Amino acid sequence: MDQAVETICIGAVFADEMEYAPFLAYAQQLGCRTMDKRGNTALVTQLSQGERRLEIHAVQCGIGKVNAASAASFLIADDGAQMIVNVGLSGAVAGFRRGDLVAGTTHVECDFDLSAIGLPAGQKPGQEWLYHADETLLRFALAHEGIKEGQLGTGDFFLTDPATKQLYRERFHINAFDMETAAIASVCYKSGVPFLCLRKISDDADDAAVEQYREMNDRAEDTLTNVLDGVFHRILAEDSLW
Repeated sequence: MDQAVETICIGAVFADEMEYAPFLAYAQQLGCRTMDKRGNTALVTQLSQGERRLEIHAVQCGIGKVNAASAASFLIADDGAQMIVNVGLSGAVAGFRRGDLVAGTTHVECDFDLSAIGLPAGQKPGQEWLYHADETLLRFALAHEGIKEGQLGTGDFFLTDPATKQLYRERFHINAFDMETAAIASVCYKSGVPFLCLRKISDDADDAAVEQYREMNDRAEDTLTNVLDGVFHRILAEDSLW
């Protein structure tokens, strides 16, 4: 009798259309089904190896924390995602240059601020507020040549102000800044779902950031999709994930 195939459902969250485009092309090569998911562009594709199959549900959710958190929640609740990955562009804060590939180790909402009532900025009363990448998924990402690890900060704005950049570097010790990752990480933490974020540094988070970001974003490069493909194949090959 044939052994049953183990199926693992992975949710993939993309904010911007051009960040999503390379993954769509990748999924089309594999064979995919596209759809509308709660008003968002989405697809389902599969990868198989031996007795394990990955069913990958990807959503292009739109930019920002609420969009990203909603997409991650829907993937977990509706589709049964057993892990969540996120791919996109980020601005450099410390230690990175444009073009660097980064796997996030920790994630914090830099714009969450209750300091007016006596709490340190970033901290949430009675809740976790610093979210960690899943160690196994992080190991798989760092096995890809050229990937660096870094601490990521998130806020609902495009960071271009050098003074704010300096503040966040000193306050949270972050290396890069984006508009989605900590929100997704929060949902995954509360849901007990492993999370991994992959980011490419598009700009220097300063007064030239908008032009730098647009120039890289318009390329719709497949670099991060290639890294994600490597992570998927390591998941397929690992004897015991958790």
